[in-house]
Amino acid sequence: MVHVALLEQERDLDRDQDHVALAEIELCGELMIAASAAVEERLSAARIDEVLKVEHLPERLPESVSGS
Repeated sequence: MVHVALLEQERDLDRDQDHVALAEIELCGELMIAASAAVEERLSAARIDEVLKVEHLPERLPESVSGS
């Protein structure tokens, strides 16, 4: 029984890794499209973040620094 459970966990892990790989491939494709459409030689960090839909959260100081 334990062997079957381990095989199922391994299959689930493989499936999760497949989803991650497909997402990475899609993001690379989006970057290639943006780069080919860009006028400038290189994409700026801000443009890459925009293409990848990265949101920057306001930075917080570590609690030891902020005194909280």
